[in-house]
Amino acid sequence: MPTLTVNGRPLAFHMDPQTPLLWGLRDGANLTGSKYGCGTGDCGACMVLADGQAVKSCQMSLAQAEGRAITTIEGLSRDRSHPVQQALVAEQAIQCGFCTSGLVMAGAALLAQNPDPAPEAIKAAIQNLCRCGVYPRVVRAILRAGRVMRGLETIAAAPAPGGG
Repeated sequence: MPTLTVNGRPLAFHMDPQTPLLWGLRDGANLTGSKYGCGTGDCGACMVLADGQAVKSCQMSLAQAEGRAITTIEGLSRDRSHPVQQALVAEQAIQCGFCTSGLVMAGAALLAQNPDPAPEAIKAAIQNLCRCGVYPRVVRAILRAGRVMRGLETIAAAPAPGGG
């Protein structure tokens, strides 16, 4: 029975240890923010953080995740206050929303390592596929989130979940 820390809480998964982490999170922990996109690790819709590093949860088993600190979009910020979330909204970089959680997690991991990345570094680090093609807006949003994290800018809060 794999046990790992998810969003700061220890969780034991009563699932086959070879189950992809994505399905453990979605089906075993009811954390549905990470999406199933391709199942081959190409799209990034399932991105989560494992010990602070962006990983594709469809490519990591529960056994491989055991003992690691896993952060999902739900654990990054319940109130949508993370600078990457705020900047994606402010830069209108969210269209259909399917890839959004993966983009947020990849951006958060990048900015945790480098809060002032060049646009080229963002393009290299953010390999997520977006069916809507908002890549220039994503780059602008991550640059803006970096400025927010460095205290150079503020962003008005996006609406809270549920429209409140």
